[in-house]
Amino acid sequence: MPYPRDLVGYGAHPPNPKWPGGARIAVQIVMNYEEGSEYSIPDGDPASETYLSEVPGASLGHGKRDLIVESIYEYGSRAGFWRLMRIFAERDIKVTVFGAALALERNPDAAQAIREAGHEVCSHGWRWINFAEMSEAQEREQMCRAIASIERTVGERPYGWYCRYAPSVNTRRLVVEEGGFLYDSDAYDDDLPYWVRVAGRHHLVIPYTLDVNDMKFAVAPGFSAPSGYFEYMRDTFDVLYKEGTTHPKMMSVGLHCRLAGRPGRSAALERFLDHVLAHDGVWICKRVDIARHWIAEHPPY
Repeated sequence: MPYPRDLVGYGAHPPNPKWPGGARIAVQIVMNYEEGSEYSIPDGDPASETYLSEVPGASLGHGKRDLIVESIYEYGSRAGFWRLMRIFAERDIKVTVFGAALALERNPDAAQAIREAGHEVCSHGWRWINFAEMSEAQEREQMCRAIASIERTVGERPYGWYCRYAPSVNTRRLVVEEGGFLYDSDAYDDDLPYWVRVAGRHHLVIPYTLDVNDMKFAVAPGFSAPSGYFEYMRDTFDVLYKEGTTHPKMMSVGLHCRLAGRPGRSAALERFLDHVLAHDGVWICKRVDIARHWIAEHPPY
């Protein structure tokens, strides 16, 4: 069997992405919308959610409903989502929403607001659960269910795919076999999109980020204060912007409604976005915009 990993990538000579307008950097904001689709006793799961909340790793154990964690998640859909949406609207920024389909179904007002604002919904699965533990048949069923659900709630099928935790060994092939996706983001291995061959077809990967991500307020080691969060985002942007004079790149920023949507953290996000907007030569875009641009400018042949 050939070694299944690519440890080389573009190497010392990455392609010029030729971003629109000659931009030195493409900045892509992701807002994860998961609240209401996470593990929970009311949905028949054996335990409540334990991940990415204000009480990292806390668990009441098997069969016990954790009302604290449920309430923390509910903050994201009830308040944090709307705060982030206002921040984007005030700056006329379009983002990609990693949307878990059931979460959007359970908050039709949020789905409508996303649609009316012109944001993209990239499928984050039917529910925010672990795909790596599913059988191939289960994963295929969940993928089809998510696509149909998002098309109903948002009015358009998703063109991107991103799992919770990690994909299974079948995920990318199932994405390609489904036939309607332009890209997936189940990778963290580059500052530029790239093509892979899957099941005899070309497939585009647009890498995501776990470092420029508010999840690090809820995992250790991570951010303990908004100032550190802001500085990390700013420094990442500044380095990539400087490199962009000769080698333009892409910067991803990951947000969660229940994390970055809190007032103190949202202030850091606002400072960062204003820092970005103070620079010329920046393309702030959706992931589907990057996909369409890469397909047009850098086809796989």
